[in-house]
Amino acid sequence: MNILISGFEPFGESPINPTQELLEQIGVGFLGEGYTDVELHTLLLPVRYDAGAAALLDEVKRLSPDAVIACGLAAGRTAVTPERIAINVKDTERYADNAGRSPRDEPIRVGGPDGLFATLPIREISQALCAAGIPSAVSNTAGTYICNNTMYALLDDLNTEKSQALAGFIHFPASTRLAALKPSLPSLPQETLLEALRIAVQITVQAVRLQDSR
Repeated sequence: MNILISGFEPFGESPINPTQELLEQIGVGFLGEGYTDVELHTLLLPVRYDAGAAALLDEVKRLSPDAVIACGLAAGRTAVTPERIAINVKDTERYADNAGRSPRDEPIRVGGPDGLFATLPIREISQALCAAGIPSAVSNTAGTYICNNTMYALLDDLNTEKSQALAGFIHFPASTRLAALKPSLPSLPQETLLEALRIAVQITVQAVRLQDSR
């Protein structure tokens, strides 16, 4: 089983991105016993409209993963939040992307669906995180910035290709190291974020196994 996990480079006023660090922390034995049939693949994406999504889709086409878990930073949130839906719009509220682009009210794909729902087991992931003592809730907005752009493009492509791969997006709050540079920012320790990702992947693997057994 192949699972693709993506994260982002730093952006805006943040010199680090906890999701980039998550990718760097994934190693052999990350999932623990019972997952020896699972191979994890990681991909760092640029914070640029469309370019990040294109890089992810290229890797999806190359790898044909069983599931894709895209990860991003939602500085200011207090919990790990699996996203329910992506919407067909690019609308910059605060920071231009890392190429200096600030689109407003633009569709991600002209004529595409207004919204696309994640196929990851988002409720089960959130419940498992809470059971492990990690703050989590299902989110109903992925925003209108790069994270939403990437999530929408991913789901749109898989839907068009009629792929059975599970896919979606998880937002992570700031890490303590990032919050040390912005003391008023809500945060969780990087170790907690890593444990949250581990649980999310484990629940996703279980969902893929269940899907394959039907």
